[in-house]
This record gives sequence, structure tokens and C-alpha cells, in this order.
Amino acid sequence: MSRPGRVHAFADDALGELDATGVAAAIESGEISSREAVDAAIARADAVNERVNAIQTADFDRARTLAQNPSAGVFSGVPTFVKDNTDVAGLPTDHGSLAIHSHPASRNAAYTDQFLSTGLISLGKSTLPEFGFNASTEYETLPPTRNPWNTDYSSGASSGGSAALVAAGVVPIAHANDGGGSIRIPAAACGLVGLKLTRGREIADAHSSGMPVNIVSNGVLTRTVRDTAAFVAQIERYRTPPKLRPVGLIEGPSKRRLRIGVITESLPGIPVDETTQLAVQDSAHLLADLGHDVSELGLPLSEKDLREFQEDFKIYWAFLAFAVRTFGKKVMDPTFDAAGTDALTRGLSRTYMRNFWRTPQMIHRLRRSADRYHEAFADIDVMVSPVLAHTTPKLGFLSPANGFDVLFPRLLAYVAFTPLNNATGGPAISLPLAQTTDGLPVGVQFLADHGAEAKLLELAFELEAARPFRKITSDAQ
Repeated sequence: MSRPGRVHAFADDALGELDATGVAAAIESGEISSREAVDAAIARADAVNERVNAIQTADFDRARTLAQNPSAGVFSGVPTFVKDNTDVAGLPTDHGSLAIHSHPASRNAAYTDQFLSTGLISLGKSTLPEFGFNASTEYETLPPTRNPWNTDYSSGASSGGSAALVAAGVVPIAHANDGGGSIRIPAAACGLVGLKLTRGREIADAHSSGMPVNIVSNGVLTRTVRDTAAFVAQIERYRTPPKLRPVGLIEGPSKRRLRIGVITESLPGIPVDETTQLAVQDSAHLLADLGHDVSELGLPLSEKDLREFQEDFKIYWAFLAFAVRTFGKKVMDPTFDAAGTDALTRGLSRTYMRNFWRTPQMIHRLRRSADRYHEAFADIDVMVSPVLAHTTPKLGFLSPANGFDVLFPRLLAYVAFTPLNNATGGPAISLPLAQTTDGLPVGVQFLADHGAEAKLLELAFELEAARPFRKITSDAQ
């Protein structure tokens, strides 16, 4: 019997409980066809989307057509969704905002082509909060995207729609991107694997690459480590990273034991709740049992540097909202109307206008943070930390309908551990290694030096084998 509030679409159909790698293998062997996989995903979307509200724009007819002759790739013929802040030819890109009513895009974004080079077939666009600024996929006047593990709770953000669709079993893999934790946060909320890549590993986001600090990384949300690893290897075949050693295909754990530092301290002024602390501590014990050299670690930067970073990232966050409201018609869409933005975007923009004089120093310090981050790995291989400062909140807690003065302090106290890797460009992964007493997933974050995704993926394979990730279809605690 399913738990109250839980919803999923897993069924005895072409997709079953397979991950993307499994679906691709079934298609390649002829056990199922791509059309059967796509039809099953569409039926699953129809079955649960009314309850989770994770699809922004459906593109089912084109998906059925593409499934007749799917493109080659590691996930050839496997259904997916693209987040609605990334252009897909023929579909609008509204960035989760009522301020935009865009026309269908004339071409794919450069990253969309890289994403689809894996052979995936898009069923449409997934939801996100306005311009990805929030950590919950909620809106001022529209219904929220809900967490399939308990529909009273947030699915995280900003890739909350993709996370809900993967967690609910509609598709096994979906596009996500991360400008302050937007892959790792919904992965933690929805019990998924969420890898934020090293800056430059994938083709850069068109909007953020021209900004003073490129904080956005594109990637995927999955239910298994092997899907994430296969995706990374495939996109590198499409384009070799110009300044990074390729990760290659990581297929399992390494025999090498790592020096692992566990961050046990809270960030300045931001307490971590007991459930989250226990999740990190329990993961540390598991790593030690696996033979790794585990030790407690102070915060990755000095307290002074961290306080400066917190203030600098807040101002940069506000700067991005100011840029959207001021130049939206040019950089977003000609239909952009600033009056249609929500309370969070408006409040962030006002925050920047009060602090604009800090811009040169803020940008200088954020750029310098990459070097400080690299130095922190002089004597360790991987850091372990919370993904978020507290467990997933109920819907409404992070809604822009609360108004900026209520919402923004709550966001700052929630999204504490993820932004550092966006500014520094380092890789980080969220793994679903724990849960709350009422069954909601809790993610644990693993960080490595620039270019060290292989270490993270090898460690993730080992942890997944040692503690298999809980399935939404299971009622066991």
C-alpha cells in the first residue's frame, strides 16, 4: 500500500523500473521499440502530471515521430524532458515566468544539441520557478510543482519539474541546470542523482556565459549513477572539453581509497538541522567502513572568506535579477514585460540597486574564489557536506506569494552549501543516501577539485552499491 501523498507512474509497461541505460539496452536488443518507450512515457505523464504539475509544454506528437527513427547515442530512443529555460526548436521558452510569452524557438540552443546527441527523445519542456531564482518550483499565482514522494512538499528547484518527472517514473532521465544548486537541490528533494559538472565540461549556457561570472552548469537528473556517468561520457564524445581532461566512461568504483574530509561545521549564521547533520555523519561512517581515510574538516574557506562569499553571491544573485528586469526584452525575449515578474525577482532587483556600488569588488572576489577552492583540496580528495541546511520544506514555505521580505531570508537559510561550487566552478554531486522519519529523501553532497568528476562518479558507484538508493515504489523505511 502506497504512503499517503506519494504518487508515481511506474507500471508493467515498456519502461518498467528500468533506468535510462536499461531502457536503451532493451531498445537496442529489440525487446522493446523506441516508440513503445515513448508511448509508455506519455501514458505515465498523462497518469500523474495532474498531481505533480511538472510539464510546462508537451511535445508528444513530435516525440512519437522521432521515435520511428531515433538518433544514435548511448540513450538512443529513450524519452526525456528539457528544462524550460533552454531553447528547443519549435517550442516556446518562457523561463517559468508570466513576464514572457515567447514564440517557438527557431533553433535549438547549442547545449540542446549536445544533450540530444545522446540519442534522447524529448517529450517537451519541464517546469522551473521564475528564471530559476527560487529553490522551490513555486509561483506567485500559479499551482506549484509537487514532490512525488509527498505532494504536500517542494520538489526543489530550479530543475524541480525535471526532478519530479524522473522521481515519479515518467522518464528515467531529464535535463537540468545549476546556477546555485539547481541540479543538486531537486536531486536531494526527490531522491535522485544530481551532478554539477566542472565549469567548461559541457557547452556553456548562452545567457550566463556572457555574464561576469559564469555560474551555470548544464547536466541531468537520474535515478542511477551509471546513467549520469554514461551521459557525461557521451557529451564528451560530442565535444571534447577544451581545457579539461575528459572524464571518459566511468563504469564502477575505484580500488583506490580516498582522503575524505567531512564538513561538520555550519556556515556562518546558518544552522543545520539535526536530520541533515545525521545524514552527513552517517555517510561519513559508511565511507570509513568502506576503507576510506575519513577525517573531520573545517569549512573549505576561512570564516571571513565565507562571510564575504555569502554576501557576494547574494549580490550576484540580485544582479542577475536586475539584469533580467532591465534588459529582459533583449536578453530573454521581445515579449518580456518587467511588470509581470514575481515578488522574488522584483525584490532581488531592488537589492542589487541598493548594493550596485559593490559590483567591482564582488566580481573580483567571486572570480578569485576558484583559486581558494582549488587550494582547499591540497591534502584531500573529496569533501562531504550537506546539500541543504535543512530538510525539504512543505509547499508554501518558499513561495514568492510570501513576499520578498519573508521569502529571501528563508532562501538564504536553506540554500547554504551549494552556491560555492557555482562560483568556483568545481564539481559536486548530490546522492540520496538518507531520509527523514516520514520517508522524504535527504541528499548528501560530495565535492571535488576542478576536473575531478571521475573521483566523484567512482565514489558514487561505491556508495550506491553499499547502500542502494531507495525506490519510490518501496514502502520500506
